[in-house]
Amino acid sequence: MITNLFSVFDPSSSIIIFSNWLRSVIFLLLISPIFWIIPSRNNIILIKLINFINLEFKTLLGPSSFKGTTLIFIRLFLFIIINNVIGLFPYIFTRTRHLTIALSLSLPIWIILILVGWVNYTKHIFAHLVPQRTPMVLIPFIVLIETIRNIIRPGTLAVRLIANMTAGHLLITLLGNQTAAANNLILIILIFVQILLLTLERAVAIIQSYVFSVLSTLYTREITSH
Repeated sequence: MITNLFSVFDPSSSIIIFSNWLRSVIFLLLISPIFWIIPSRNNIILIKLINFINLEFKTLLGPSSFKGTTLIFIRLFLFIIINNVIGLFPYIFTRTRHLTIALSLSLPIWIILILVGWVNYTKHIFAHLVPQRTPMVLIPFIVLIETIRNIIRPGTLAVRLIANMTAGHLLITLLGNQTAAANNLILIILIFVQILLLTLERAVAIIQSYVFSVLSTLYTREITSH
């Protein structure tokens, strides 16, 4: 039961009570296998989208990337965008607004990149800590700043996704709470504004999944390029 405004950001307030990860993948289980076998308009659009994202990620990663790396980020992109869009339906909690989900997506990638970088590209990692032509006096401070920047990367990825997905939902909830006491004219205006906000949120859902995946590829490029 929703008891206050911020209860909409609590997954326990959803009608269906499952674990966060189960509710994240349950939509994929509902997709019929025929969707992937028989060509349709939606299937063709999805394939074109995947091909476009694949070429984009290959360009970002560069020629020195490992084969199949783009598939990881494509799956990450599709997982985030599906959960973002599903969260726009009534009484469905957006999984990517929860810190456990967002951090679970960014932290493993960051840990793998750090391990691969320190094991295979140790000199390259050390070189990234100190930019060229840095004065000797500033080297300790630059190293400290770069180290902190690398450590907080998974947190910034997660918080960016959570903040952008939460802001629009919060505004829609605030406007929705005003409809009960509104007269006919105000009600029409509120409904029109909410339709515009839902359209904007659909765009934000796509953009944020793309931004999350692109930033992950850029972090990978920074470590593997040498």
